[in-house]
Amino acid sequence: MAGKLGGEGLIGELCNGFELLMDREKGVITFESLRRSAAAVLGLGDLTDEDVRSMIKEGDFDCDGALNQMEFCVLMFRLSPDLMDASRCLVTEAIEEEYGRY
Repeated sequence: MAGKLGGEGLIGELCNGFELLMDREKGVITFESLRRSAAAVLGLGDLTDEDVRSMIKEGDFDCDGALNQMEFCVLMFRLSPDLMDASRCLVTEAIEEEYGRY
């Protein structure tokens, strides 16, 4: 996916995903917004409250009980090894393009 979208496209898609899941008033993904979205958007209505809390906790680096956009993007990269590998390739290509091959 990352190869097809490129770096900017990939980040754009992650941002779109964040916006689908976030609480519009708070601007972050909360337990309530993820719980609601798990069923409606993701088709994961069978997740327990504990599953949803664990998902939030996994990416909540500042321990505020919610995921901001950066935390969400980092979490998506961490949970997807293929995405990590593809992003490394994109970064390497960008560096080589900018500075040439060493």
